[in-house]
Amino acid sequence: MHTHRERPLDSALGSALLLSLVILVVEVVAGLAAHSLALLADAGHIVTDVAALGLAWAALRFARRPVNARRSYGYHRAGVLAGMVNGGTLALVVLGIAYEASRRLLHPQPVQGPIVIGAALLAVAANAFIALRLRGAGHSLNIRAALLHVVGDLAASVGVVVAGLVIVLTGWLYADPLLSLAIAGLIAWSAVRIMYETYNILMEGVPRHLDLPAVQAELAATPGVVSSHDVHVWGLDSDQVAFSCHLVVEEQGLSEAEHVMRTVETMLCDRYGIGHTTIQVEYCHPCAQEAGHGAGQHNHPHAATV
Repeated sequence: MHTHRERPLDSALGSALLLSLVILVVEVVAGLAAHSLALLADAGHIVTDVAALGLAWAALRFARRPVNARRSYGYHRAGVLAGMVNGGTLALVVLGIAYEASRRLLHPQPVQGPIVIGAALLAVAANAFIALRLRGAGHSLNIRAALLHVVGDLAASVGVVVAGLVIVLTGWLYADPLLSLAIAGLIAWSAVRIMYETYNILMEGVPRHLDLPAVQAELAATPGVVSSHDVHVWGLDSDQVAFSCHLVVEEQGLSEAEHVMRTVETMLCDRYGIGHTTIQVEYCHPCAQEAGHGAGQHNHPHAATV
């Protein structure tokens, strides 16, 4: 069952994606008309926004699809796979911009400054509007990542306006390729972050915002818990986090042990945003060999579970 909060979030992402596509088309057309590599490079940076917004929107839509016999976790990682493809595509965009900027540094070309300024100002206004909408749409990692992309492009568009003013006022044509190289650096940084995040998710690594030792310390501090082992935390996508562990509790009745487990689940959800938990409760201490190895052990052969 989905909450009513998802509808404005869906609307905000959809309108932001559509507006980014409009800006992309405007900047490509204006960049070709003005012979401005900086404007075309900014359009390339908007591609990163389109990718980020598209992934966020797709993740929201795919997350609504029900699980089935072949997809027990649903379709959360469809956006992750798309992110890996987009990261590779952005690397090609960076190479293309860097090559053309190098050529223009050697052989400067005339640039129509007024067209550059007009298109860039339009991009500034549109990106500011998108940022304000996303800022009020939610606080998930997915949305925050998309918002960072938009803010980065807002800064790049402001830079294009400055480059256009420099060309109009001084006629210094090197401002265009130099700014293009700076924007290419921003795109490269975005591509690296996207590729690293998808790599970490596919390798089932601990999400960047979580501190595993801190989580284990919280487990140990829970009343009724003796120790924990086989502790694993991984991301299903950039927003959904899963957790599993073996929890050794004090010897007590079945209902009391289940109460301890529910307390741990509530703590994980409230403090760390972990919504998928699998906890095996044991009434005995792990053997010395198991305790020495930490996470990733086999079950204790004599553990009683809830």
